[in-house]
Amino acid sequence: MSKKVVVYTSSTCSYCHLAKNYLKENNIAFEEKNVSTDTVARKELMSKGFMGVPVIYVDDEVVQGFDKTRLDELLKS
Repeated sequence: MSKKVVVYTSSTCSYCHLAKNYLKENNIAFEEKNVSTDTVARKELMSKGFMGVPVIYVDDEVVQGFDKTRLDELLKS
């Protein structure tokens, strides 16, 4: 059963690039929402109480920042 993964990013965020590379290397499909170019995504993220990126949703769980250990726990369970 695959998990729904959504990654809020910005174009200049190095941790966002690390998170996306990690997901690609592990063959995990994800939807990217770039808050630099998508005003709807930016408003959506802010309405959830976040001001920084990356914010990664794995189903209903939230990972703020690139926390590889937490992502491993959520994606491999």
